[in-house]
Parts: sequence; C-alpha cells; structure tokens
Amino acid sequence: MKKTITILLILFAFTSIQAQQDEPVKNWTKGGSGSLMINQLTLTNWAAGGENSISVNGMFNLFANYKKDKTTWDNTLDLAYGIIKQGDADMRKADDRIELSSKYGRHAFENWYYSGLLSFKSQMNDGFKYPNDSVRISAFLAPAYLTASLGMDFKPNANFSMFISPLTGKTTFVMAQELADAGAFGVGPGENIRFEFGGFAKFMYKKDLGKNVNFLTKLDLFSNYLENPSWIDVNWEVLIAMKINKYISASINSLLIYDKDIMIADETGVEKDRVQFKELVGVGFSYKF
Repeated sequence: MKKTITILLILFAFTSIQAQQDEPVKNWTKGGSGSLMINQLTLTNWAAGGENSISVNGMFNLFANYKKDKTTWDNTLDLAYGIIKQGDADMRKADDRIELSSKYGRHAFENWYYSGLLSFKSQMNDGFKYPNDSVRISAFLAPAYLTASLGMDFKPNANFSMFISPLTGKTTFVMAQELADAGAFGVGPGENIRFEFGGFAKFMYKKDLGKNVNFLTKLDLFSNYLENPSWIDVNWEVLIAMKINKYISASINSLLIYDKDIMIADETGVEKDRVQFKELVGVGFSYKF
C-alpha cells in the first residue's frame, strides 16, 4: 500500500519539478504532462446495492526532441500507475506501465529519414492473479521488452510519422524465475531471455481536435521472421486529453495488445492467446509544460 502510493506521488511530483525547468535550449523541443485522477464511491444504506470503492491513477508523459540541419532525435518517456480498492477487498494494482523510446534520424530525401529506434517497455510492480493475491503473474522486468530497429522514417509534418524497419531485434526478458520456469510470455521454460528477429512498423499521429482537446494515437506492429511470420504482434494506444482549466482535465485512454506468445486463462482456466484491452476514463488534476 505505501509502495503504490509513493509511486503515484513521485510521478506527480516529478512532473511538477520538470515543469519548472523551462529554460529553452537551442535545437531542442521539450515538454510533457502529468495527471492524477481520483475516483471515490461511498454508499450508506443504499437500497439498489453496490460497494464502496476508491481508485487513484497517475500518468506522466515527457518528450525531448532535437532537430538541426539533417539530424533528428526524438525521445519519449511514458509512465502510468493506478490502484483500486473495492468493498472489503485489499488494494489492487489497476495500471502499471513504463515505456521509453529513442529514435535517431538523418535526412535521406524529401520527407524520409534513415533512422534507428530503440525502445524499452516494462512495469514497476508485481501483478497477481486476482482474486488470488498469492499467485504472481508479472513483475518488474517480467516481462520487459527491448526493441532495436533500423529502417526509414516518413515525417511529412509534425503531427504524423511512419517508421518502417525490415531489420528489428526484439528481446523479451522474464527475470522472475518462477514465471520463467513456467515459460511465461513466450520464453522457453526455465529461460529468462528470448530473442526474435523480424520486421517492425510504428505509426504515430497527433492532432488538436479543438482549443483544449488533444488526440494522440500510436500503433506498433511486429512480425518474427524466424517463427510464424504471419502472426503479427499488435500494440495500439489512443489518448484523448481535454483541458477544463489550468489544473483540471479529463482524459480517455485505451490500449489494445495482441501477442500470440502471451497465454491468458479464461474463467474455466483454459489458457490461449487473447486480445488484451484496457480503457481508462477519468477527471483529475493535471499539469502541462
């Protein structure tokens, strides 16, 4: 409990600290945003039924982009963490994400750049197979994904980019040994690392839908040349952020994931690859810089 609350406070505090560091640096464009959303439901003698609940979700997004002559370098860091307590159940994790991406490019011709991309994805805290909180199903670096790509980046304007790489190495880490022994997340039973080589494509589009409404979507696609190349890993995120005033905002965030190597059990315990989907809608405190 203390650990999860500390993580949320650090995310929001770090956003405020970064916002104060607004000294312009030549050739760099820097900024970001942070939000803290709190939802509470309290029922007393409520005839229709229901349970008391409280949830807290923190999100932090930071970017630092460099452009000079024929060189570009785009960097992003996305962090998210959420907790929820419903009824008499213990506090549970609702959201947990670390995403770091760095893309370097040299101008080739027109709107195309020779580019290299390095990205890292993982989570901060343990995940459990609720309602059983004694069975751990994920942890920091279990899984973690490190992707390195070489290809071409199409950037016709500041709102859209399309990165295409025929040469991509994807490494999956499962450093929690009990999960590695079970062969979780596609690694071989007892192994901690799995390497894949294939093709990768990343699309990004952002647009201001109104004066205080921002839209962002990112789509990642990966095919493993070495094993079943027709199976495409999909990671698709959509974020709509609405500014109510300087410190209050609302947001809609969705994430769809499909990975043939990730087995998910249904209510009967049958495990198979499934489409994962998460949606978060909230109103809370925010700061943009």
